[in-house]
Amino acid sequence: MSVILGIDIGGSGIKGAPVDTRTGKLVGERWRVPTPEGGAPDDVKAVVAELVTHFGLEGPVGVTFPGIVQRGHTLSAANVHPDWVGLDANALFSEATGHEVHLINDADAAGLAEARFGAGKGVQGTVMVLTFGTGIGSALIHEGVLVPNTELGHLWLRDKHAESWASDRAREQDDLNWKQWSKRVSSYLQHLELLFSPDLFIIGGGVSKKADKWQEHLKVGRSRVVPATLLNEAGIVGAAMMAGSAPPATPSSPASKAASGSAVKPVARKAATPKKA
Repeated sequence: MSVILGIDIGGSGIKGAPVDTRTGKLVGERWRVPTPEGGAPDDVKAVVAELVTHFGLEGPVGVTFPGIVQRGHTLSAANVHPDWVGLDANALFSEATGHEVHLINDADAAGLAEARFGAGKGVQGTVMVLTFGTGIGSALIHEGVLVPNTELGHLWLRDKHAESWASDRAREQDDLNWKQWSKRVSSYLQHLELLFSPDLFIIGGGVSKKADKWQEHLKVGRSRVVPATLLNEAGIVGAAMMAGSAPPATPSSPASKAASGSAVKPVARKAATPKKA
């Protein structure tokens, strides 16, 4: 099966589209539903179920999550509702949709997509994808193989988490112009270059659409730095890629059975109306 539904959970919107995982192209119109205020698990699962029903595709579904994902469990909640911590999210979404659902960290999904179909296509060695938004997401890929959950936005830099100093939100909060922000990002990239020596940095997130404002100001040593090319589609494509390559769930695996009643309790939710992205 090459056409798989990918869904990207974001802070303001949850969007999905069918993806041809052989080409990385969306084969249907992308649809977006506003993220429920607070982003609690029960509310988010209802939106994911809406999107799955809307597209009506058979087969597995890939879903991104803005936090650590390990064997289908969400283990961190830096910028999301705390009830996600420790949750068997694969089972939660599988129960809600009736499909085999596979979760992946959102930056990891974007990294997979960019490395295979985007700015990193054909690049050998080590590629590091960094998404700058509310925080800083990271994906580390060596010769096409992902090292998951690197969470390099939480490295300590200048006595604070790097993302609290160099994210796009930090740029807005500190009222920095693009040159000032680029100086901070350069310090961050130089630190990462010292630790990992990537052949290529790919800069994603919302800032990738404004590369003309910052690209000339970034200064690193050996590595190349380029903007991401898949933009808002990267998470959707990467989620579908991951779901397409995941082994089928066994009858005893979390994704193949309902989530336990102690993990989540159904709550009433006002249905959101899908909107075109």
